[in-house]
Amino acid sequence: MIITLTANPSRDRTIDLGGALTPGGVHRIAGETMQPGGKGVNVALGVHRAGLDVTAILPAAPSDPLLSLLAAEGLPHRASPVAGRVRTNLTVLSTPQLTTKLNEPGDALSAAEIADLEQLLLDAVGPGDLVMLSGSLATGMPVDEYVRLIDRLRALGARAGVDTSDGPLEAIASALDTAAPDFLKPNAEELGQIVGIGGERLEEQAAVGDLEAVRDAALMLHDRGVATVLVTLGGSGALLATEGEAWYSPAPVVPVVSTVGAGDCATAGYLIARARGEDPAHRLARALAYGTAAVGLPGTTIPRPEQVHPEPDRVVRL
Repeated sequence: MIITLTANPSRDRTIDLGGALTPGGVHRIAGETMQPGGKGVNVALGVHRAGLDVTAILPAAPSDPLLSLLAAEGLPHRASPVAGRVRTNLTVLSTPQLTTKLNEPGDALSAAEIADLEQLLLDAVGPGDLVMLSGSLATGMPVDEYVRLIDRLRALGARAGVDTSDGPLEAIASALDTAAPDFLKPNAEELGQIVGIGGERLEEQAAVGDLEAVRDAALMLHDRGVATVLVTLGGSGALLATEGEAWYSPAPVVPVVSTVGAGDCATAGYLIARARGEDPAHRLARALAYGTAAVGLPGTTIPRPEQVHPEPDRVVRL
């Protein structure tokens, strides 16, 4: 079973201007969508659409509109009741191929609400499950929330994956020697945050074929206890460090509609491949194919299996 925790879920509203975004100007909306969001929800949707068992755990009031969106998707989920409302994130699509995001912070959770959410997660977990801890933390949660959950999940015989940034990622990096996650999914900026190298520099180097710094950084995390590190590099592809080795694949050139959720889709692709017992090269190929498919879809649309085309022949061992 794959279980995702989305501590700070959202409803994702995407509007398409059909033209350029002009600061201070008046715009007419050419199209819009409303979709369930939050990194763990996105991952769970990708896994669910591939036909695998998954459960999404999140905080939400029983009447929150997000739960209706999840039900419409048919996504198995469990919600821990909270007093506040789920935030709404706004994505503005404009030309030339620009994506502008405006994210609400989300309402704060009380200590009791945090404890209830943690217990709901732990009650859903069994030995051998993989739990993906994804996204930002809700206001009120301690910055080391994921570190503490990794310890508790391991005590239950589960494995933990993490995809986060900023303070929560720094807390993970500080605890690698005692509570390293089994799976870590940084992008170039987040990898740079962990190892003290500019993420923009890492992505620029990868774009010209210089993968040494990204490979060394990912393998350093692997050597410190992270069993698998999947680094997404935007248009430069992705790199996987696992089993003491590193693999890389460039990204195909495709039209970009929306980059929102592409990294989450790459995570879903990796988890799907792993659950199916695929080898590292095929896992990387499927992860990259899911992320590539996502950027060609509007808003936070999660690709279906028939929209995903892995290319394992493009994967090279570094």
